[in-house]
Amino acid sequence: MNAMDTQTKASELEGLTNNGGTELTNGVTMNHDVVVEPFDPRQSLMPKLRLFLAANIMLILTCVGIVLGFAIGFGVRELHPSKDALMWIGMPGELFLRMLKMMILPLVVCSVITGTASLDPKANGKISAVTFAYVIITHIIACVIAIVLCLLIKPGEGKSSVGSSLVDQEPMETQDIFADLLRNMIPDNMVEATFRKAHTRYRMIEETVSNNSINGTSTFDTLVTATKYASKTDGLNVLGLIGVSTVIGIAINKVKDKASIFLGFFSGATDVVLVIIRWLFCLTPVGVASLIAVSIAGVADLSTTFSQLGKFLLTVCVGILLHQFIVLPVILFVTTRRNPLAFLLSIVRPYMIGFASTSSAVAIPEMLDACERRNKIDSRVCRFVIPLCTTINADGSAIYITSAAIFIAHFTGRDVMASDIIIIGVLTAVAAMAVPSVPSASIVTLVIILTSLNIPANDIALMFAVEWILDRLRTACNVVSHTTCAAVTYHFCKKNLGPCDVMETPSDVERNILTKI
Repeated sequence: MNAMDTQTKASELEGLTNNGGTELTNGVTMNHDVVVEPFDPRQSLMPKLRLFLAANIMLILTCVGIVLGFAIGFGVRELHPSKDALMWIGMPGELFLRMLKMMILPLVVCSVITGTASLDPKANGKISAVTFAYVIITHIIACVIAIVLCLLIKPGEGKSSVGSSLVDQEPMETQDIFADLLRNMIPDNMVEATFRKAHTRYRMIEETVSNNSINGTSTFDTLVTATKYASKTDGLNVLGLIGVSTVIGIAINKVKDKASIFLGFFSGATDVVLVIIRWLFCLTPVGVASLIAVSIAGVADLSTTFSQLGKFLLTVCVGILLHQFIVLPVILFVTTRRNPLAFLLSIVRPYMIGFASTSSAVAIPEMLDACERRNKIDSRVCRFVIPLCTTINADGSAIYITSAAIFIAHFTGRDVMASDIIIIGVLTAVAAMAVPSVPSASIVTLVIILTSLNIPANDIALMFAVEWILDRLRTACNVVSHTTCAAVTYHFCKKNLGPCDVMETPSDVERNILTKI
């Protein structure tokens, strides 16, 4: 019967005619006009354009904010604004940063606890080892890049010292930096670590000494001695909080089901913090424009600054660009076989936020989003590696400190020997992991390195003239390094996560929020 039906349908098809209608074998004719509609490219492009705008609206608005910030800054600068005017220009950006910094503490604590709680101790140990190895290697490469560029460009040669007064800073010794690092790693009070951290201070004691001469007259000399003591300074002890949170997470993993409610609290808190942060990031374009505008408008004399420090700026900028756009992508491709260009495009938003805010810690939420959602990196790896890297990984600062030390040595007329360059590179590679917790931290580390080489540091105040732009470039470079570290660490550790620790997708709340931006 199927054969008969097939023959009938074949005979009907043979009876089709092309005379404007369709004639079947039974004499019934059905009119069927074929209408070919003209192709309108707008009909196919508009949906794609709408989807693109919906997915990248915040990125586009952030770019617009950066352009407006530079335009407003250069425009207002010509009017010679007062300090009060600069304060109000920068007020939206300051409020934006304050809101983001407010969420750093709960984000770091909750994300690290939830991440480490789902990993076994062996995986936690390997993740930490790979992260530290990456940080040390990239710091060494950054210092080598800075040294090579300084030898080629020779910043500071041909210049004469202007005798700039050194900015008031407490004296610091290299050993004190690492002592503070160890103290901060193990805080003596978990609650106090949320707002205070260890910092070595010096107490200056003046003593008058009487000297008797041969003819019976007496002279008096004043001796100043510095006595150091362990103290504390205001600020978030991120390194200590990461250590405490890691221990808590490992302990949760040890007791397993008994701590399910405890773990659920931190998991839910992470979702809540992410929701709040997504709300705050709607203000990113305004905050970025304000921060850049006030930094540009506050520079007194751009032409003089660039004429004095032109070669130094060129050295640091070229070094940072080479490191973040060539060295780090090569490391990423060699170790993970990921597409470096696609990876860099996926971290544009945290890159811009780091550039505008001069703080990689502020960009932690966006770095987590870029790693988890866009690059499919295990959330437990990201939420441990990213906060840790913001504390100990500073490739941009390593390039800056190395270049600045060699620049000042040349600027003061000192002949820099090969041994001096090696010492500068080694000290910077290690000191970049333990920058002291005081304002202008890179400047303080630079003073320590210059002092260890007996190089006069009187001209270090020149660095503040270009700090407004170099600080942003350093931070942006650090953002690229942090996210690259997460990708590399995940590649080497994903086999150790165990069958129950495969890469999880974001929770329902987090997924809903992420898909809106």
